Amino acid sequence: MRLTPYVRAAGLALLAGGLVLAQASGADAKRERWKLASSYGSNLDVIGGNITRVLKNIDAASDGDLKIQFFEPGALVPALQVFDATSTGSIDAAYSSAGFHAGKLPQAIFFASVPFGPSVNEYFGWMVGGGGYELYAEEYGKYNVVPQVCGIVVAESSGWFRKEVSSTEDLRGMKMRFYGLGAKVMEKFGVSTQLLAGGDIYPALELGSIDATEFSYPTLDKSLGFYQIAKHNYFPGWHQQASLLEIIMNGDKWKGLTDAQRKTVELACGEANIWSMGKAEATQGEAIAFHKSKGVAVHKWPDETIAKFQKAWDEVAQEQAAANPDFKRVFEAYTAFRDKYRPWKELGYLK
Repeated sequence: MRLTPYVRAAGLALLAGGLVLAQASGADAKRERWKLASSYGSNLDVIGGNITRVLKNIDAASDGDLKIQFFEPGALVPALQVFDATSTGSIDAAYSSAGFHAGKLPQAIFFASVPFGPSVNEYFGWMVGGGGYELYAEEYGKYNVVPQVCGIVVAESSGWFRKEVSSTEDLRGMKMRFYGLGAKVMEKFGVSTQLLAGGDIYPALELGSIDATEFSYPTLDKSLGFYQIAKHNYFPGWHQQASLLEIIMNGDKWKGLTDAQRKTVELACGEANIWSMGKAEATQGEAIAFHKSKGVAVHKWPDETIAKFQKAWDEVAQEQAAANPDFKRVFEAYTAFRDKYRPWKELGYLK
């Protein structure tokens, strides 16, 4: 069966109806028991609750015919190595982000988050109706992996710093945890970057192994305690205006599911996209106020600094496209959609 992208209609009522239809019944039921590794801990704000909720929904909607057991990062495989383990069948599935696999698939970053990229509306426009999902499935399919977008990360802050950054010159020589292609942008300004899993960031900050970090939106950053060490928080998150989470599944295991079980996974993840976005979006103002109460200086990058980051990103994108034909193909498809979408964005929405 061809994997369909996501729930096309929003609303929990429709989801509930769809899940009932997706259940297998009586003698037709086929019981499956999977193990799911994770790049994210279950204790993380919204992101952690999202995956445990998804797995409970799959269990309930399939009437127990498909049970997927969650394992914390590192319990089965290292948090940032879940793609290879899923590909080979060492694990059945994983909860992760496409950006964590960019070492193997540089083009995968377009299915996670792109510097100066789209809002959630535009992102899903590309993924659902603009050909993005088909590219996503094709690229992962080369490695016997089936992807399903299964959660949304709303706009992030662009970093936590021990010292105020008065200009991009202050970035030179810093050691910073950074995600995705934003890391290559920061390297243009003399920053030494490394990718760390969420649970490893606070110890690295505390020990001085890194001078600064970016990770996510304010409530999630709050739960990791960055405000206790780094007292300068910068916005906007030019590197991640919206990000997509994913469940990835071994292709052979996916084919072994019944049609009803596959549909249950798709619908549960579609509902998760709605839930995770709404749950996170509602609480960010409170988290910013909390950080201020703890002595954090909340900054907004000047327009001229944003322009420098934008210029550096344009250079990175062209360099990556020149070096990798698969990256170039996905980048061109992504850019073509954004060009077609732009008139609607400019006319249909308030600035």
